Amino acid sequence: MNPVRTIGRITLDIVRFTGEVALFGLRGIAPLFSPPWFPRQLARQMMAIGYLSLPVVGLTAVFTGAALALNIYTGGGRFNAEQIMPQIVALGITRELGPVLAALMLAGRVSAAIAAELGAMRATEQIDAMRTLSTDPFRYLVAPRILAAVICLPLLTVVADLIGIAGGWLVATRTLAFNPVVYLRNTGDFLQSWDVESGLIKAAVFGFMVALMGCYHGYNSKGGARGVGRATTLAVVSAAVLIFMSDYLLTTWFSRT
Repeated sequence: MNPVRTIGRITLDIVRFTGEVALFGLRGIAPLFSPPWFPRQLARQMMAIGYLSLPVVGLTAVFTGAALALNIYTGGGRFNAEQIMPQIVALGITRELGPVLAALMLAGRVSAAIAAELGAMRATEQIDAMRTLSTDPFRYLVAPRILAAVICLPLLTVVADLIGIAGGWLVATRTLAFNPVVYLRNTGDFLQSWDVESGLIKAAVFGFMVALMGCYHGYNSKGGARGVGRATTLAVVSAAVLIFMSDYLLTTWFSRT
């Protein structure tokens, strides 16, 4: 096997996939700027993406905040710096862990569900029937899901931030003998508005990617039930990879501004 040919084929596949996803994304968001809109469809998606994801996001945040507090306390103890634990927990949750964990939870729950739903519609030719009835599938199926994810993920991140900080507070005050009032005052005094805002910007970008990957793989699924299963797996994996890639790029950009 010629390694140069292999590298070239992989490179072309990546470029082709990137171009197809970019064009799909543009077709998905274009209907948002002109009527008709489907507010009931948007409300239904916001309920499915946002409200029904609250339990899993909340549980993830509280345990992550608690574990983060313990690790920072242990690490800080090696430098006699245990008292900075509240500040580091708050910074880590708001700037990084809150948006990333909420996005990963949505990638596993929402992106897979979108891919499965659209894949089933493709397999049963419902999407083709929609075209026959002069209804644009991108306007009715893709655009509401993308908009709902972009709106809901920052809101879920706010919840994750609050619950994650609360998890750290519980561990610090119940097992590490921190003063509850001093802990909260140190957290409030240390956090800056940009710490929260940068996390919310990340969350909006992650929400777009989660919905885009679910819609793209579900809409283009082939091969019946097996194709739907493959589309679901690809949606979750590609959404997770894009979340980590964009997180690094956004963090690098924010650190220079």
